Amino acid sequence: MSIKGNESILELLNPTMEYKEQVMNYRKIFLENNESFDGCSGLEECETYEEWIDFDNRLSKKYGKGYTPSTVYLAIRKSDNKLVGIIDFRHKLSEFLLNYGGNIGYSVLPEERKKGYAKEMLRLVLEYCKQYGLHRVLVTCDKDNIGSYKTIQANGGILENEVIDEVNLSESGVIQRYWIDL
Repeated sequence: MSIKGNESILELLNPTMEYKEQVMNYRKIFLENNESFDGCSGLEECETYEEWIDFDNRLSKKYGKGYTPSTVYLAIRKSDNKLVGIIDFRHKLSEFLLNYGGNIGYSVLPEERKKGYAKEMLRLVLEYCKQYGLHRVLVTCDKDNIGSYKTIQANGGILENEVIDEVNLSESGVIQRYWIDL
């Protein structure tokens, strides 16, 4: 389990040069395993770490008026300073995010899954969402992603509805939309 008493074994950190090698290895693993880069702010499209961490500039050019500022956090295991996941908090909901993507996206390294890290990452980022002034957030997932919807539900997510995935984000073709009150 990822919580010892009230203290997390993870910390969410902003990307720094200290984690360059680990992030680029994360990218390599996800590409080699044909994994979905959920919550990675376009990491799959970036050849260098320096390009990736230029989030606002790069993503505002890509999305134009549809761009929504976000904060990307690295989920670092405290015991060994290892990157186990990446989570992205989108500060507001564009029409696309409202319909499909939500306020928060996240992913965990394949070898680190089923250890409670996603659940803990989401719990920790919800604290940042509160500090940002939000009263509720939308988190979405593929209907067939059992781990993700259990993670969302464990953090208070209430299913609002399911929508047909018209933008090819999911494998099942159906996206579940959950609201979490903060």
